[in-house]
Amino acid sequence: MKKLWKKINKQVCQATITVTAALSISAFSVNAEELGYPEKEELKFGFIKLTDMAPIAIAYEKGFFEDEGLYVTIEAQANWKVLLDGVIDGRLDGAHMLAGQPIAATIGYGTEAEIITPFSMDLNGNGITVSNQIWEKMKVNIPKRPDGKPVHPIKADALKPVVEEYLDQGKPFNMGMVFPVSTHNYELRYWLAAGGIHPGFYAPHKGDTSGQLDADVLLSVTPPPQMPATMEAGTIYGYCVGEPWNQQAVFKGIGVPVVTDYEIWKDNPEKVFGISKQFAEKYPNTTIRLTRALIRAAKWLDENNNANRPEAVKILAQSNYVGADAEVIANSMTGTFEYEKGDKREVPDFNVFFRYNATYPYYSDAIWYLTQMRRWGQIDVDKPDSWYFDVAKKVYRPDIYQKAAQSLIADKLMSAADFPTLTTDDGFRAPQTHFIDGIVYNGKAPNEYINKFSIGLKAGDKI
Repeated sequence: MKKLWKKINKQVCQATITVTAALSISAFSVNAEELGYPEKEELKFGFIKLTDMAPIAIAYEKGFFEDEGLYVTIEAQANWKVLLDGVIDGRLDGAHMLAGQPIAATIGYGTEAEIITPFSMDLNGNGITVSNQIWEKMKVNIPKRPDGKPVHPIKADALKPVVEEYLDQGKPFNMGMVFPVSTHNYELRYWLAAGGIHPGFYAPHKGDTSGQLDADVLLSVTPPPQMPATMEAGTIYGYCVGEPWNQQAVFKGIGVPVVTDYEIWKDNPEKVFGISKQFAEKYPNTTIRLTRALIRAAKWLDENNNANRPEAVKILAQSNYVGADAEVIANSMTGTFEYEKGDKREVPDFNVFFRYNATYPYYSDAIWYLTQMRRWGQIDVDKPDSWYFDVAKKVYRPDIYQKAAQSLIADKLMSAADFPTLTTDDGFRAPQTHFIDGIVYNGKAPNEYINKFSIGLKAGDKI
């Protein structure tokens, strides 16, 4: 295939074949003159062993990358920092990233670098799990349905008396999250604060990046695959993580997922595909083509009411991808979620990869992360609304996404109906109302949003 591609490229450059001939040779050459041939064919992408890396695995396994003339190697990374460093130093051409990573790098929180995203990888997909011991203490505070099972969503109000008990005894209450700028950190903080539990502040200007100042609950970093074992060892009492590591706790009988991020913020953005700004500028055609492949993979994952998910589960269970038991992955990936053992409920949107404009990189998604960074002190001083907009537009690149989508429509690989708002989107979602605390988020008014919270920094506040 590669030799054929090189031969086609040479022929096109010499203008010795016609467009008709090019169309007949392979999928990736459809509309190639308009789209542009990939400047870099051999690529290496990184990921962390979580089910939401699925678009990368599917684009590889289903040949969507090869359709674009891209020859991709996919490599699991030890942790999020190693992954980010790999993209920055060029060891990786792109990666499955926490949505907050490109944003934090761009504003210089942690490692400073210009990282962009043309593609949002998914919505939802996380949960908060507590140990069996904590669950037994929480249960007495949770209303029950007629069948005796807990009423969901479970709010952190039920955890607050447990935390207070530990604090009264002089015991720290420890919980895990995967990275300081991860969705998991901000979702766990959001859930705790909505229940009146202070998750602590950061003060980077004072050299304190622990995030534990004034905290009722001490949050610390634990790599996703290590979450269940760390909780089982008693080092942490609970954690927020992506799948399959919440369901793993259920299968091992060591903990209970109490809430999903779908219940904390319905259809929240989760991971992104990150590349360096330098890569996008040096290889613009390659960037559009890899985005095309990922869009096709995301659609495959969601099409026909998730009919392809059982096949996706088998792929992800492979040791070179997530490497967890297929039964564990299927528990959430196929439209259900098990809370307490035996309490399996229908959650068809626990993992969303394409529907609801999941793949579109909205500025408002980036701005939400920035508001939480400000709320908890990672951004230590007030910023005007315009600053939030400017940062979002540096990092999130709907212009690249739109070119990729329009070319897929032109090539008849997807239809205009797959992108119903493509020509009308301004980069901002409509105000979002489905938060566990009922607070409405409008990405066009970030400071107004920050000032709505009873716990967290507001205008004029500084640690």
